Amino acid sequence: MRRVAVLGSTGSVGVSTLDIARSFPDEFRLTGLAAGRNVKLLAAQIKEFEPACASVADEASAVELKRLVGKTHTDILWGEQGASAVAACSGADVVLAAIVGGAGLVPTLAGVRAGKELALANKESLVMAGEIFIREARERGVRLLPVDSEHSAIFQCLQGNSVDDIEQIILTASGGPFLRASLKSLEHVTVKQALKHPNWKMGPKITVDSATMMNKGLEVVEARWLFDLEPPRVEVVIHPQSAVHSMVRYRDGSVIAQLGIPDMRIPIAYALSYPRRLQATWPRLELTELSELNFLPVEKKRFPALGLAFEALAAGGTMPAVLNAANEVAVAAFLDKRIGFRDIHRVIAATMEAHAPFHATDIREILETDRWARERAGRLLARNGRRRYGKLRGVPRLDRSLA
Repeated sequence: MRRVAVLGSTGSVGVSTLDIARSFPDEFRLTGLAAGRNVKLLAAQIKEFEPACASVADEASAVELKRLVGKTHTDILWGEQGASAVAACSGADVVLAAIVGGAGLVPTLAGVRAGKELALANKESLVMAGEIFIREARERGVRLLPVDSEHSAIFQCLQGNSVDDIEQIILTASGGPFLRASLKSLEHVTVKQALKHPNWKMGPKITVDSATMMNKGLEVVEARWLFDLEPPRVEVVIHPQSAVHSMVRYRDGSVIAQLGIPDMRIPIAYALSYPRRLQATWPRLELTELSELNFLPVEKKRFPALGLAFEALAAGGTMPAVLNAANEVAVAAFLDKRIGFRDIHRVIAATMEAHAPFHATDIREILETDRWARERAGRLLARNGRRRYGKLRGVPRLDRSLA
């Protein structure tokens, strides 16, 4: 039996992880749960799984959680320190890291520093601090197992093959809800439309990232560090059916692909049970029901956020951390209906332009860069909010010069 600590237990990946633990009680025991402010769901999870410890975002949430849980043997913690304690808990064998965004970096790294095996869904840890993260994992002999469906697919396609034989890895992207929308119509996208992904069920931030294709950009940076490949050896193609989760092209011309239904339980289960495979309790991919498999090039004008991710990776140093922070600020502003959909990449571009990247040697420098980028993007939004721009269905539009 594997003992698992889950960071981000109330998010979409965390909920899927708990569903796996529920379906395979003889395989997994949950020792710790860390969440944000969804205390009602976390309270229900604590009552069901009885972990040794649990953490929430802040002290007020911890007080509410204690009230909801009542008498319990679970130690209730809070804040970044609480989530880090859940990750480093001595009772855990593996940490499933699924906290969304930069907030997951410190707790995820705490699991690495405690020598825990890491099932990684928090791509931002590698985007922000890839070199430092990978170095610390190697120094402690920590095995990193990818949970993102694309990186899990690549990991599976590499089994039995040498990394030296890789010519290119090919990340697939669905294209999101606006793959065939006119470019002009993208200036008028609503939050409701952006949150309507055609294939996957995810949280709001990741769903918007998928619509802009920033999610794929972050995955490009993650792939660079997970598989130790330079940017030219990472390609992205549009695959609307979301059946092929990613591919590896080898130097002899062979292309190996991993296929499956769009269900996060498959890569989660593989990461938690590796090198074994569990007997699936979810539907299979029926190949005879696939009428077609299409692969299309990415339109740069339609998805400028992906280009920004490649630029950040090429710039190196702290630039990917700036990319991530600015994106989080911009997406939050879009979800709050303070900016338009196409303004997201403009905020990111302007924040990146203001940054001079440098080589960070420790996490403190990464966190300081993250703080700077959030403040810079926030000031940009505030400054534009005070100006008079045309309205997009009641949402102020940013200055076109930011494009």
